[in-house]
This record gives sequence, C-alpha cells and structure tokens, in this order.
Amino acid sequence: MTRARSDIDVRPITEAEFPEWLRAVKAGFLQGPTVDEAELEARRAQFEHNRYLGAFDGDRCVATFRSFAQEVTAVGGAPVQADAVSGVTVTATHRRRGLLTRMMGQDLAEAKERGDVVATLIAAEYPIYGRFGFGPATSAAEWTVDIARSGLDARRPGPEGGARIDLVDAEDVRKIGPELHDRFRRATPGAVSRGDWWWQLNTGALRVDAKWTEPFFAVYRSADGTVEGLVAYEVDDNWGDGKQPLDTATVRGLIATTPAAEHALWRYLASIDWVTHLKTGPRAPDDLLLLLLPDPRAARITTQADWLWVRILDVVRALEARTYDTSGSLVLDVTDRAGFTGGRYRLEASAEGAGSCAPTTDSADLALDVAELARLWLGDESALRLAALGRVREERAGAARVADALLRTSGRPWCPDMF
Repeated sequence: MTRARSDIDVRPITEAEFPEWLRAVKAGFLQGPTVDEAELEARRAQFEHNRYLGAFDGDRCVATFRSFAQEVTAVGGAPVQADAVSGVTVTATHRRRGLLTRMMGQDLAEAKERGDVVATLIAAEYPIYGRFGFGPATSAAEWTVDIARSGLDARRPGPEGGARIDLVDAEDVRKIGPELHDRFRRATPGAVSRGDWWWQLNTGALRVDAKWTEPFFAVYRSADGTVEGLVAYEVDDNWGDGKQPLDTATVRGLIATTPAAEHALWRYLASIDWVTHLKTGPRAPDDLLLLLLPDPRAARITTQADWLWVRILDVVRALEARTYDTSGSLVLDVTDRAGFTGGRYRLEASAEGAGSCAPTTDSADLALDVAELARLWLGDESALRLAALGRVREERAGAARVADALLRTSGRPWCPDMF
C-alpha cells in the first residue's frame, strides 16, 4: 500500500541513518543503490547534524536534502553568508508527493532564522527551483579548442618577465591552493568559498569515486614568487592513423588572480606535446580565452547553460552587500510567496560604490518576484530583457533601464564550482 503524504516522516537524519541517506542520494542521481565503505567514510567528514534532511517511508529513506555554510562573493568583493543546498533527490517511487517542498521549506526557514542572506544551489534540472524563489544568477560555457587552428603558438617561450610555470603534486596544491583561491574568489562575483573537504576531495586525499585519477597540477608564479594561477588537467591517450598523436587535454579547474597568469596557463596547455585539442571545462561566458586565441573560430562551444542559482532571503542585506558603479534611486516591489523577504524597498546607490536599502511606502518603480531579483543581483541579467518577457513590471516608465544602469556589471559573474 502506498503511504499517504502525512505518513512520510521528513526530519533531520541521525549519524546512524547516514548510510541509508547516502544510498538514497546515489539512487536518486542514478549512480547505483550501493555505497562502498571508502565512499561512506569520506563523506562522513561532511556530516552536520540538523542540515541533512531525509524523508522516510518506514525505515527506507526516499528523499534527501542537505545544506551547508558557504560564502558567495557579491559584486565589489564582499563575502555574503549563504545557505548552500546540495544532495537533493526524490526516489522515483515517491515523486509528486510534496517531499521536496517540505524539505526546502524547512531548510530555508532555518537559513532565514540563522541570518543567511541568500541560499545557493547548482540545479540539475532547470524547472524545479523557480517555484522556491531561486533564479539563475550566473551561467557557464565550455569550449573545445583545435590547438593547431587556434594560432596559440606552441613554440612561444614560457612566461615573460621572470615568471614561471611549474608542475606540482597534490600535497603542494593543498598547501598553496586555499590562499590563492581566497584571493581569486574575492575578486570574482559569484565565486563561492571552498572548505578543507573540497581541497581534500579534489586532490585525492579523500576518495569518493573508485574511478578517480589524479590530474596534473601546474602553478604560475610571478617574478617575485607569488602564486597567481593554478590549473588541474588530465590528458587522454589517443593516436590516429599514421602514428599521429591526437590527445585531448581536459581542464578540471583553472583559476588566476592576474591576466598574465591566466594567459600563461592557457598557452602552457596549448604547448603540451601530443595535445591537439583542449577542453576548457566550465568557464565564465565572457572568459578571456576566446579573444586570447588569434583565431577564435578554432574554439567550438560545447556547453552553455545556467550555473549558480540564488535565492535571496534578505533583500536589504543582499543589496547593501554589493557595490554600484553609478548613482541612482530605485523602489522595488518584491513578491515572495514564501514570506521571507517580500515588500517594498528603496535602493539608493552612489557613484562611489556604496548602496543603502530600506523598506519604504513610496510608490514602486519596478515590481518583480524574488526569483527575478536573484537574476539581477550579481549583475548578469538585464531588467529590460525581463520586462520584455513580462517577468518584471515597470510601474514607472524607464525603471527597467534605471535598474540596468545600477545593477548590471561590466564583467559577468562566474562560479567555478559544482556543489
């Protein structure tokens, strides 16, 4: 007999229930229903009581949800306290019973009470999260580059001005990577924090996948020895007819704090013997690589999609956390069906960068749902586009253009991480 909705218990799991919860996660992501001991022990290190939710039909976990503390970088570089959502699954036998709605509502209410400014997630499926107030705030693109056609001269000497690129091992990356990444993320709107578990997992110190192989790691150092860039990549083994190498280098991650470091690392990857094609991995949609190529047509886009989704939990703190390039005033009428942060707010921005936001009873200039405000918050979307689609409504003529002048950024936000 199928249980009624009220008979399915949605609650924080205990540590003893973690193996059953993880089994449900793997089943939900179609990774197979079994969990080996190595993966179980590696993932136990993440366990945090009250932030792992499960829906139980009897003793069986049929839906999963977890969240964890995160910082996301606002426009201007300020770290914003976020509730990062991950591990969301509903077993195929228990769909359409409101289990995700119950888990999401419980988690967001707790995040609001904690004082988190936003919630974040990477959406496996597009249509699911808009109804919970999330909007896609960044996007990502991936290119495959034909190196010979690109014009990146493999015979070009290495970095100039005394800089250098060195291969390093995983232990070195665990030492130098966190500090480099902190500098990178504070200059990159949309980037998120990485805890120690991330570095352990992505350098092989923790293994959750039996198929994991250690990549190559290369570091760019400036002339004074400062680490300014890091790339992790793997190379396949592919030989064509006539004993010609046709290897592809695939980037697992590349971060840089200076244009010189970024340019040098891409040139390094293009200069590796036997490598004829380069897969960039997910990058910012306005990544420098394309224009770095003498022939940009040698880069074929293979993926372009939404990436980081944001759910604003506190309009005032979210808008005051970011900076602005011009002065102006805008009254926003924000609808939030969940009741966390709806209302009417006046944003006052100055050309010096600071912004203030406060509730107001003044007439609205622009009316929008909290999910649409999330699209605008990091500067990637246009209020004019959303107005043309009927997703925001101008209460005062020209308000969408004012919103674009205040909120849009010259560079597009980017989140390099999957979580």
